[in-house]
Amino acid sequence: MATPSFLIVIGTSAGGMPVLTRLVAQLPATLPAAVLVVQHLAPDSTGEPLVHRLSMHTSLHCQLAEDQMPLLAGSLYLAPPDRHLLTRENRILVTKGPHENNYRPAADALFRSAAVAFGSHVIGIVLTGMLHDGTAGLDFVKRCGGTAVVQDPADAAFTSMPESALRHVAVDYVVPISQMGALLTELVGQKAYEPEDPLHIPHDLQLEAAIAERVMGTVEQVSEIGHQVPLTCPGCGGNLWEVNEGNVLRFRCHTGHAYTAEALLESSQHEMEETLWVALRMMEERKNLLSNMASRGEGYWSIQQAERLEEIKRHINRLREFLLSGSENGSSSAEKK
Repeated sequence: MATPSFLIVIGTSAGGMPVLTRLVAQLPATLPAAVLVVQHLAPDSTGEPLVHRLSMHTSLHCQLAEDQMPLLAGSLYLAPPDRHLLTRENRILVTKGPHENNYRPAADALFRSAAVAFGSHVIGIVLTGMLHDGTAGLDFVKRCGGTAVVQDPADAAFTSMPESALRHVAVDYVVPISQMGALLTELVGQKAYEPEDPLHIPHDLQLEAAIAERVMGTVEQVSEIGHQVPLTCPGCGGNLWEVNEGNVLRFRCHTGHAYTAEALLESSQHEMEETLWVALRMMEERKNLLSNMASRGEGYWSIQQAERLEEIKRHINRLREFLLSGSENGSSSAEKK
């Protein structure tokens, strides 16, 4: 098998495997491209059954990605659980770097690495899934001259990932899975491979890709691509920088965690709810203590404790109502996605 002329990079999450099997079944063994796939998996899962399932539906050579594997045309590489899948030149990198958008593997990390390595010879694809992974990645692909493809949300089991990509990126093609194989075969046959001029790859993306390869960056490096903002990284508690370039609002910390604005908002919501549940527990304990004090005292002192008890009961009820209301709204939003 030869070195690929193109990289096809795919990001998917909920509902992804049935769609992937339908897509790869349309791709010929002679495809002059390597296909790299990020399917969100549980950290303690194994990717081998998924590779076996894909191989039963395609003539592409399917395998679980391993570090330093060569990239070969007509091959499909699936990201291992709890590892980022990256590329450099014509080789695969598998790393355990920081989460991006709370995911590892992350489609954004793969798309950025591929875009920096192959430039205009990258086709980025976002398929069915929850939340926002892949949106910033498609922007990376476009900024390096590549092509952005999104599954038609009307054809997706879970529409969040395709809809997020369409809101933020100038996508080139929006197609159902039934038409995607023919589109990809046509796109990779349009031009012969020529090495990409590094000068045409944005410097900030080159730097971010280098940070991801080394697993962890420095304050000086992240300061080159963004400006510090008064926000805290949910992953490590460090400072965050707002990334200056690109069409998607993003944030990074110097240890390597990266977030779109939407992913950061969801992380902060989760942390806030956890904090408020702790506060509710502490208030309940205070209520119990005041109740004991009021029942054991006499006279004016006992009346004071009873008043304090009634006040904290009101606070507890308000906080409980707020938390339960937030949980119900979150469940409704998830169902809509």
